[in-house]
Amino acid sequence: MTDMSYLDGNMLDGPLRELFAVDLSSTTGRCDTCGTTGPMAGLHVYSHAPGLIGRCPTCTGVMVRLVRAPERAWLDLRGSTYLQVPMPLDQGFRPAR
Repeated sequence: MTDMSYLDGNMLDGPLRELFAVDLSSTTGRCDTCGTTGPMAGLHVYSHAPGLIGRCPTCTGVMVRLVRAPERAWLDLRGSTYLQVPMPLDQGFRPAR
């Protein structure tokens, strides 16, 4: 039997900080509702709600919700199957060994 050891979630801090340090409008996303793939900058963003709502330009499905308060923010990506983040070739997280 193989030992499936794990690290706690603090290990994700560096790699996630690296991802979210990029301009998210340059990312590519896939709509969970219709499967359309395209730049996040192409979303239709509505600011009438208490926050920002990014909808798919093809089917109008909600892909992103962002609500900001003075001391925190909530980012909901449930409507996105994935976000593809461009990374510089000289950087990137290296898996722990």
